[in-house]
Amino acid sequence: MTGITRKHRAVLVYLIVFVVPGALSVPELYAAESALTLPQALTALGCNIRYNPLLRQGRIDMGGHDAAFTVGTRGNQTLVLFDNTRLISTDTPYTEGGALLFPNTFIASMKNLFAEAVNQDKERYRIAAVIIDPGHGGKDAGAQGTHTINGKKVTVTEKDVVLKVSQELYAALKTAYPDKKILMTRTGDTYPSLDDRTVIANSVPLRENEAIIYVSVHANASFNQRARGYEVWYLTPEYRRDLLDGGGQTPASLLPIQNAMLDEEFTKESVMIADSILAGFKDKFPASFPSRGIKAEQWYVVKNSKMPAVLVELGFVTNREDAILLSDPAGLKTFSDAIYTGLQDFIARFERSGGFIALK
Repeated sequence: MTGITRKHRAVLVYLIVFVVPGALSVPELYAAESALTLPQALTALGCNIRYNPLLRQGRIDMGGHDAAFTVGTRGNQTLVLFDNTRLISTDTPYTEGGALLFPNTFIASMKNLFAEAVNQDKERYRIAAVIIDPGHGGKDAGAQGTHTINGKKVTVTEKDVVLKVSQELYAALKTAYPDKKILMTRTGDTYPSLDDRTVIANSVPLRENEAIIYVSVHANASFNQRARGYEVWYLTPEYRRDLLDGGGQTPASLLPIQNAMLDEEFTKESVMIADSILAGFKDKFPASFPSRGIKAEQWYVVKNSKMPAVLVELGFVTNREDAILLSDPAGLKTFSDAIYTGLQDFIARFERSGGFIALK
């Protein structure tokens, strides 16, 4: 079931070496060695090792985890700081004849630490997919506004604006999260129905301990041409979705309770996503571009998506100041960056916590 994720002020000289994972075991490669050279250690661990010879400090990076170590004297012990949370005592790496050497016991300890961390990661809740939904499209142009900008008549059309922002967002998320599914409900000027959009989102296969989030992108309009600013919507808390199908082992009498608990968790996480996106807007735009805050409504795509979901209103196409931003490629990139920053913050918090609350 889906769950509901000092640096020194000095001139540093680092030797950075990259090796593709898939290493053989230490005993197989260096059975007769009491210590491994840096290239041998890289091969044995299948990771990145950074070493600062001036500070005699190093760091091992692998699979999103890291181990900081200090180079000492042969035969002594050292403390390794793993993921900035755990201290492990092991035989210290040392230098001899100008070469950096790693005791086999040190290598074995690191292999065990990283293997344990990777196994734990598999058990933690994570965001496995992000659905980006550019509103409208095709025959449905959405909101439109025409203004005189730089002496020219410019028409800002919602379906075009939100597609460009969504495409930029998609590219940024794909680059940042190659291990996650980043999907769009439309990639061109097509018209998927509201039902099509939620079917796409609800059909994404998820493993146990995996979660998915939904972001619908829109632009606003008003008869009041002075109305401007951005806002983020989530589903009205009073609305209850049917999230569980009862196909598991949960007794029928408990199903409504578990459904309500899961829906409440999705609502809380939707508010967290909305808050993070608003923070992203505040970070990327000047204070003169106003925030209209977080709001609740029963939008179709939000109430029919079985996951945390938000709807982002970029600005008003009917307001000239907002339209200037929405008609400028640099402005559209800033909108994309703002949403990306918000999602990145939410994903980091969700995954560090292991999914906030894991309902089973």
